[in-house]
Amino acid sequence: MSPCPFSTAGEAPRLRESLVPQVRPDELAFLAEVHRGDELARRLVACANASEQGLAAPLSPDELTWAGRIAWRNHARCIGRLHWRSLMVRDCRALHEPAAIADSLLEHLALAQGDGSVRSVMTVFAPAEYPGGPAPRIWNSQLCAYAGYRGGAGSVLGDPRHAELTDQALALGWQPPATRGPFDLLPWIISGRDGRPRLFSLASGQVREVRLSHPHYSWFETLGLRWYAVPVITDMRFRAAGTDFPAAPFNGWYVGTEIGARDLADVDRYNVLPVIADRLGLDRRTPRSLWQDRALVELNLAVVHSYETAGVKLVDHHTASTEFMRFCEREKAANREVSAEWSWIVPPLSPATTPVFHLPMRDFPSTPDFHRQPSAWSATRRDS
Repeated sequence: MSPCPFSTAGEAPRLRESLVPQVRPDELAFLAEVHRGDELARRLVACANASEQGLAAPLSPDELTWAGRIAWRNHARCIGRLHWRSLMVRDCRALHEPAAIADSLLEHLALAQGDGSVRSVMTVFAPAEYPGGPAPRIWNSQLCAYAGYRGGAGSVLGDPRHAELTDQALALGWQPPATRGPFDLLPWIISGRDGRPRLFSLASGQVREVRLSHPHYSWFETLGLRWYAVPVITDMRFRAAGTDFPAAPFNGWYVGTEIGARDLADVDRYNVLPVIADRLGLDRRTPRSLWQDRALVELNLAVVHSYETAGVKLVDHHTASTEFMRFCEREKAANREVSAEWSWIVPPLSPATTPVFHLPMRDFPSTPDFHRQPSAWSATRRDS
């Protein structure tokens, strides 16, 4: 398969007249981008035959790779799309049993983490449209995540975002560390074609983590903060050529502000800014002292410094913004409009200092792409 050839003008109209009634619009749009001429006609016929039988589009491994890469290129909430052609796509559509999926996820994690260089990887499991039961689901929102243990008066030890998943894991028999802490890695919960969730605990060392320190403040390391190396998203539905893949984990690499300005800083997450401000000796009695801003900068500096010291790839928000502008320029040269959601593209730290803050953006549907879907446990309750 040639590298994503585009169909030439004049061919598509003839093909559409004969095949549009049988081929879904998403299939037509995707196949017309990656094929031309006789090959396009052949693939449209194959998809039309599958559609008549109620089956998923019979994408080849090469087509699946391009579908994943184009989905990354299209995704309105991602600032790192300049590198969309580098995505490695693993075709695991034949896997639907939880144990086999868990083994494949370990392979994905190892490939993504590497030696710290971080490689963009996507693994695609069985589609929603296949006989024998529902498609497999990964109940976690990310492969790597920290538990949130509920306590009294609404308190949570760890990450409040994952309190409900922690409840699910405990109900399934997960045994957390004897001494629970704020950074206990959650196990994986995976369901196969029978829809039943199964638990898979992670062995020590399988998830690479980075302990946070600061280039100027030695006390920072005593805060005990850390984060994992690679964000592997597992709760989004991948849609390509009219077919949904509910389990299709994918990853890029972190922008520092995702950790330093959201995960660790948000009031409804780890909320560490007051602790850092106190250690810096800042006046928290009034917001006019800008203590949040000053603490936020030092936290983000610690994140960038720590990942660099650990040899783990991470991009700062200024570099990421400049790369996104280059991506937009390349897409314009290719006569493609960029779909973008401003609140996700613009960094949460010093936004007005980045070029994307001043960039007009429009979010519109595209295909292939990644989409939100109901959580696996809510879907299970609804179907029971």
